[in-house]
Amino acid sequence: MFRYLIRRILLMVPTLLGAAILVFVLMRMIPGDIVTMRMGGQGGGSQEAIEVGRHKLGLDQPMWRQFVDWMYGIAKLDLGTSMWTGNPVSEEIAARFPLTMQVALMATFLAILLAIPLGTLAALKQDTWADYAVRIFSIAGLATPSFWLGIVMIIGFLVIFKWMPPITYTPLWQDPIANLSQLIWPALATGYRYSAVATRMTRSSVLEVLREDYIRTARAKGLVERLIVNRHALTNALLPVITVIGLEFAFLIGGLVVTEQVFNLNGMGLLFVKAVGQQDYTLVQGLVLVVVFISIFSNFVVDIIYAWLDPRIHYE
Repeated sequence: MFRYLIRRILLMVPTLLGAAILVFVLMRMIPGDIVTMRMGGQGGGSQEAIEVGRHKLGLDQPMWRQFVDWMYGIAKLDLGTSMWTGNPVSEEIAARFPLTMQVALMATFLAILLAIPLGTLAALKQDTWADYAVRIFSIAGLATPSFWLGIVMIIGFLVIFKWMPPITYTPLWQDPIANLSQLIWPALATGYRYSAVATRMTRSSVLEVLREDYIRTARAKGLVERLIVNRHALTNALLPVITVIGLEFAFLIGGLVVTEQVFNLNGMGLLFVKAVGQQDYTLVQGLVLVVVFISIFSNFVVDIIYAWLDPRIHYE
């Protein structure tokens, strides 16, 4: 197991390198550059001023040299300086990362809290009114965009309660009540769709496991149904559910763009859009690396949970 963990950790390096090369090349295929945009926004600039700006940002160097310098900075845990704001990329990400991470964690917790009990109930009560109710709940979640649900929430608060969620972000450790009163609503809007995906996967997995021979054998031995479901069926059925949860969590880190705009949250998703719009190569590259690393780490955690849930899994 230890050797497997070390090997998986080492495999993160080429994956991150591949993602870095891809985003580096794609960003520089976009026509124009940030220096020309800045000069244009300031009423135009001479060619000499543009060249000075490109030299200051290192854009006059060959692409391979720019890439080597960037990777050398990453090796020193330095993601570079934002071409748009002039601040270190690490500071720009650090200022928004806690907000996005908290929303993603809260949405994941709500999704798990809803998906596993409802999916299991639907499988145990197949083709009954409970099953149909859970299926309607999950289908509605898949068909409802999270940003639209967020808009409906805000309108409902204004019309019914004459209240609106706070628009200024407050860290959890400063004022937990103000923090939760702002972030619980985007977490609910996002977690609803999140739970719908996990609920359908839970139902399908539990139904498949309940048809296995060892479940019939356990019932033939006279074991209590609750024990059969909890110890035998649900443990094995959770493996694909955990995979879906891990993938959705990685998506939430960079995929909450519209939801963040609806609730006026200055998170990483909104930063992504602004960085691309400003052609800020360095900031986009840093954001992509962070999201890729979280995706890889999520898969790594999922593999560890696999081994914990299923003792038949051995990593040689």
